[in-house]
Amino acid sequence: MNDHAASISSSPNAEGSRPKAPSIISIRNLHKRFGKLVVLNGVSTETEGGKTIVILGPSGTGKSVLLKHIVGLLRPDKGEVYFEGHRIDDKPERLLMSYRTNFGFLFQMGALFDSLNVIENVAFPLVEHSKFPRDQIYDIAHQKLTMVGLPDAGKKMPGELSGGQRKRVALARAIAMAPKVILYDEPTTGLDPIRSDVINELIIKLKNELQITSIVVTHDMNSAFKVADRILMLAEGKIHFDGTPATIRQSDDPIVQQFISGEAGDAELAQLRRPSP
Repeated sequence: MNDHAASISSSPNAEGSRPKAPSIISIRNLHKRFGKLVVLNGVSTETEGGKTIVILGPSGTGKSVLLKHIVGLLRPDKGEVYFEGHRIDDKPERLLMSYRTNFGFLFQMGALFDSLNVIENVAFPLVEHSKFPRDQIYDIAHQKLTMVGLPDAGKKMPGELSGGQRKRVALARAIAMAPKVILYDEPTTGLDPIRSDVINELIIKLKNELQITSIVVTHDMNSAFKVADRILMLAEGKIHFDGTPATIRQSDDPIVQQFISGEAGDAELAQLRRPSP
């Protein structure tokens, strides 16, 4: 499949006459290698504002590396990254700091500060990056906790929370600065199916209520199909598939079908059949 990712407006389910919405993030011919390991090999894609894009792919195919390029934590060897039409991959670090306030990041393990209570964790980005008075900062933090369904958790310490609650607190912190984009790195990892679905519902809720653009890296196919407006699949450093959840389900591509069905292929099974030394 062509590795240039079309916007959601040009997907098979879109109305043919609807004008293409402007891209909030543009990635053009992105290349990145670490030593001899080629991770991204000419990735191009456009992300429409207010949509949820899910990035799939086997481990080591560059999904998290792609996220780090979007927020300027990594610089490409070749290619360009744009946010709202402005190129950012060539900007000095001092300018990238203000650019990153447009983004919230939900890390795989939550990454809460264990020495701070819940409301202090949520307030932390506002304390560091805003000029709001203290009372207003904590009012905003409480509003965000309420939005993720934890209005009474403010005085608890992270160690008193379940895994699902920790993820929800981390999500409240991610939206504290009213970002335009949230990046989710394996948001349901380590959670049981019920708590995972709570996170899925929150991703949908935030998109609908805050008009936030979401980019979700996940291996959880139930989550991918539930939250995605559009799904990208990375393989061998390129975008192997780009389409809606409906089109990926219908794809007859063997690499796509093997991944979404979770079945080991002949190459993986052959390794298991080798005799032990």
